[in-house]
Amino acid sequence: MSEATTLINDAAERSARLGDAGAAWGERIGSNPDSAKLTYKVAGVGVGSVATRISAGKHQFTVDEPAALAGDDTAASPVEYALGAVISCQVVVYRLYAEQLGIQVDDISIDAEGDLDVRGLFGIDASIRPGFSDIRLTVNITGPESQERYEELARTVEARCPVQDLFSNATPFSTVIAKV
Repeated sequence: MSEATTLINDAAERSARLGDAGAAWGERIGSNPDSAKLTYKVAGVGVGSVATRISAGKHQFTVDEPAALAGDDTAASPVEYALGAVISCQVVVYRLYAEQLGIQVDDISIDAEGDLDVRGLFGIDASIRPGFSDIRLTVNITGPESQERYEELARTVEARCPVQDLFSNATPFSTVIAKV
């Protein structure tokens, strides 16, 4: 990794960054409540059989499907990225609220499983939704706190994680078709 892309694993530096970010956002929102409203923009273009090249700011990544779903299997599938999105958002929110609640988290890892019945995707059975019917997370935390403190943290994360909220609650969704 280059110096610019080195991940921070030092607990003291992570704590300082989380504290600084929380204080900065608190001041920003306190002086202008509308600054709390963010819009994220991501673009994608079809490549290969059914793959998509995604651009998100200065980052690019590919999403594909396995051969059984007509893909070239060059990257993770959309539903795998969705599970990855909830895992990564959870890690952020666990770290953020551990800092706020004074709960020490030395290490965290999360495993996700999602059940999907492809009869919904392929229109074989209209009574089956095309998305996940169930998602299960296993959060592994190491640190000196009691089980009860980590469960308190988990309840806070469950209530505050934006990506978990996407899975747990209906979100308005609209599409515009533009012939170019």
